[in-house]
Amino acid sequence: MTQPIVTPLTQALAEGKLTREELKSFMQRSDAPALRRLVLWVLVLIATTSLVTLAWDSWLIWPAMFIHGVVLVHHFSLQHECVHYTVFRTRWLNDLVGQICGLILILPHRFFRYEHCDHHTYTQIEGNDPELVPLPKSLGAYLLYLSALPYWRSKFTEVARHAMGNLNAVERRFIPKEAQRHVFWDARMMLGVYAIFFLGMAVTGWWGLIWYWLIPLFLGEPVMRFIRMTEHVGRPTVAQMSENTRTNIVSKPWQFLCWNMNYHAEHHYVASVPYHALPRLHEKLKDHIHVEKGGYLAAHREILRQVMAQA
Repeated sequence: MTQPIVTPLTQALAEGKLTREELKSFMQRSDAPALRRLVLWVLVLIATTSLVTLAWDSWLIWPAMFIHGVVLVHHFSLQHECVHYTVFRTRWLNDLVGQICGLILILPHRFFRYEHCDHHTYTQIEGNDPELVPLPKSLGAYLLYLSALPYWRSKFTEVARHAMGNLNAVERRFIPKEAQRHVFWDARMMLGVYAIFFLGMAVTGWWGLIWYWLIPLFLGEPVMRFIRMTEHVGRPTVAQMSENTRTNIVSKPWQFLCWNMNYHAEHHYVASVPYHALPRLHEKLKDHIHVEKGGYLAAHREILRQVMAQA
């Protein structure tokens, strides 16, 4: 007789640390928490945008753009939650906010949804997980990844290919045939919007979007690469989620910026739990998952230890 699969979730249920009623309550979605959080999010954006404006005529504009960029790149966390339809209970709000985030990040929302679905299905399985980031083979490779140069090369190539109606072999695997034309048109429309932006700047002579959006985005992306590495890199490339995914204990400001995605193992176990319920789910599962109590820095120390051990 086949033995039931034991997971942190089933362990917590069996031990009485989590009841099915609690789990059901964690999965309840609501518009209110995200709308309140979005008000704070917009205020933070106004503050960092103001920093850039105040520093306009001095060298301080570069650290100001970096700080602003760190906030901009964290729209990825919000878009990620919208992909799962867990930010809002109202479905179209997830789509709308996700599309806006994708426009900010140069990451078409529909394509990301299909790609991320396969990531959850095949987490850390080499050759199947389209988002898998392998352990760097050297310190140079580690630093190159953190520079975000390979990321931007991949993203620009990806959007250009899709706009021309081309998918690579990996993309054809996870994008259904009936959705491929929508992915192509999403990329074309995104490039069309950018073309309108740049045409408008050329006509008016105001190039502010470069300083308030593009340069900060490029300055901030290495921070997002630094964070994304801590989710799975250096963990075993196996299907068992208690092994292949890291939860990082970070400060409240980082939790705010990343929409609680530092509770990454919990998210992978119950992806239908909204971001605001993940801290409560963590309390139920923390004894059964891999938790990095030292946060992002400690996770990178472990990653670097493994990188240097290969030398």
